[in-house]
Amino acid sequence: MKILLLTPPMTQLNTPYPATAYLKGFLRSRGIEAAQADPALELFLRLFSSAGLARIRARLEETPGRYTESGAQFLAEYDRYARTIDSAIRFLQGKDPSLAMRIASRRFLPEGARFRALSQFGGAGSEADQLAWAFGALGVQDQAKYLASLYLDDLADVVRDGIDSKFLLSRYGEKLAASQSSFDELAAELSEEGTLVDEILREVTADLAREHAPDLVAFTAPFPGNVYGAFRMAQAFRRDARESGKTVRTILGGGYPNTELRELTEPRVFDFFDAITLDDGERPFLCLLEYFSGARKAENLLRTFVRAGEGASARVVFHSDPREHDIPQKDVGAPVYAGLPLDRYLSIFELPNPMHRIWSDGRWNKLTLAHGCYWKKCSFCDVSLDYIGRYDANPADLIVDRMVAVMAETGQSGFHFVDEAAPPALLRAMAERLIARNVQITWWGNVRFEKTFTPELCELLAASGCVAISGGLEVASDRLLKKMNKGVTVEQVARVTKAFADAGVLVHAYLMYGFPTQTAAETVDALERVRQLFEAGCIQSAYWHRFSATVHSPVGRDPEKFGIVLKEKRLARGARRFARNDLPFEDPSGVDHDSLGEGLRRALYNYMHGLGFDLDVREWFVAGRRRSRGAGSLRGLAPAQVPADFVARALAGEDLGGRPGLTSAVESFDAGRSRNRI
Repeated sequence: MKILLLTPPMTQLNTPYPATAYLKGFLRSRGIEAAQADPALELFLRLFSSAGLARIRARLEETPGRYTESGAQFLAEYDRYARTIDSAIRFLQGKDPSLAMRIASRRFLPEGARFRALSQFGGAGSEADQLAWAFGALGVQDQAKYLASLYLDDLADVVRDGIDSKFLLSRYGEKLAASQSSFDELAAELSEEGTLVDEILREVTADLAREHAPDLVAFTAPFPGNVYGAFRMAQAFRRDARESGKTVRTILGGGYPNTELRELTEPRVFDFFDAITLDDGERPFLCLLEYFSGARKAENLLRTFVRAGEGASARVVFHSDPREHDIPQKDVGAPVYAGLPLDRYLSIFELPNPMHRIWSDGRWNKLTLAHGCYWKKCSFCDVSLDYIGRYDANPADLIVDRMVAVMAETGQSGFHFVDEAAPPALLRAMAERLIARNVQITWWGNVRFEKTFTPELCELLAASGCVAISGGLEVASDRLLKKMNKGVTVEQVARVTKAFADAGVLVHAYLMYGFPTQTAAETVDALERVRQLFEAGCIQSAYWHRFSATVHSPVGRDPEKFGIVLKEKRLARGARRFARNDLPFEDPSGVDHDSLGEGLRRALYNYMHGLGFDLDVREWFVAGRRRSRGAGSLRGLAPAQVPADFVARALAGEDLGGRPGLTSAVESFDAGRSRNRI
């Protein structure tokens, strides 16, 4: 049986998503060969080429008046775009570094609306002066990479605004899949002939079918933004096979099914896929291979949806034989990247912040230290699901062995550990083995900001090659951190992040706003703590996420405990469920969190550029460029109740009581919610 493993559009452009490499490595360890490809990258490279831009222009000219400012600017400067696109792509692929000087001159690439971001750096003088302020006088390569990334963003806007509203550089058709209880909207879109993007995706699919002639195509859909592409490609594979008198099996797995399709009852999904698997894919995949070959019955599959019956009597059946067990982490093998075009990925650089750029700039080998999360207690997290709840760590020497094998195959020594939270004890053991075996790598990953990360451990990790870490500060409020069972305090986060920063390790903080019962005053206080952490050099990058209650989290499973009321619509009688994950809810606090989000993001953008530390944090919530410093202009927000030296005192080792900045009103609010629950 010829097997083809695919990650459908769209994902990151700088490095392969690792799921197919993991599965290919596992299958090879069992003597089973499989091909893999990256149609998301191929779609992008065909669309963003001189030939692709010609097709974009033709489509725009067929519908005059439909396109917006981005399309008009593209058509006006089409000749320059057509002349420069192939060179810009080669530059971002690292194949033509000498082009940097022409790009940095600002005379080579056409510049659309995305280049207005240059005026936001805050440096004095012209935009050229501001670029020099942001990158330094010698940062020509970085300047050029940033400018070329803005150029691609302009072109992506042209596609989204004038060709296909579903298209973004890192995701495609996301809204058609994210928490969609009904399959109707996605099915309607799939019944249409589609856009130019769909047309090119069909061409990519046809080429893959000719090259590999697969009997089985396995798709991984890690995010909602991969789902539409997976359905489109499965549709094309099956249709083309039928027309040629052949049969192609298609299966779907990955993070999206694992979280959103666990209650699937919609039979129409199986017009596109023969099977959908949940959780770790290795053992379910082996079971499916036996099933398709006739050596296993459907009822003996593992965590797999299939369709039973036809027509009006069709129904979705879930099979999970309790005698089957997952493969231990030590036995899954090393990822294998053979078949993926490693020299064709692009380094994108959209924000001149050294930590923030790591996600999209440079190619990283992905590796897992341990399956699941060793903490698995956070109330906002999907702790009831296997990918969080089942913890299974690899031995340190085995991890290093896998690194050595991957480096030999790819020629790249950069690693991104994709664990939910890398265990400190395992990181220490791994670092010691890397140093003892003289294995030189560069690595980064996600951690919990727990006290185990002492200055001594941070120095050891840096010596082993650690250059960056990310971790959750979340709401930056001790009351709410306790409520979400995070297991850390803001004081502790300050000390741990400073220990990493002092060791030369860049630090990114995940932040959250809108958690149940969070008040506007707590949001202001949280921003003040974040401001102090940036100013003290504890963190170099951060991102605010809007809290979402998910069906598999403690908040979603027990909303009353967290003081919220779910507002999810019931399915109509007889309706078949497609996806379910995000749960709409009502928070009795009545805070308009969405209105605060823009100010939080504006503040972070400036802090990551080293700007705005002298401003009252409430000023970021004032719309517009002109901000009055009068208290009456600050949208009625009370001043932050956080001491101005809070972080400095935490770093000095003072015990601040674990409850800084709380007001009696906040404590009364939480106590009131407790009484109401009783």
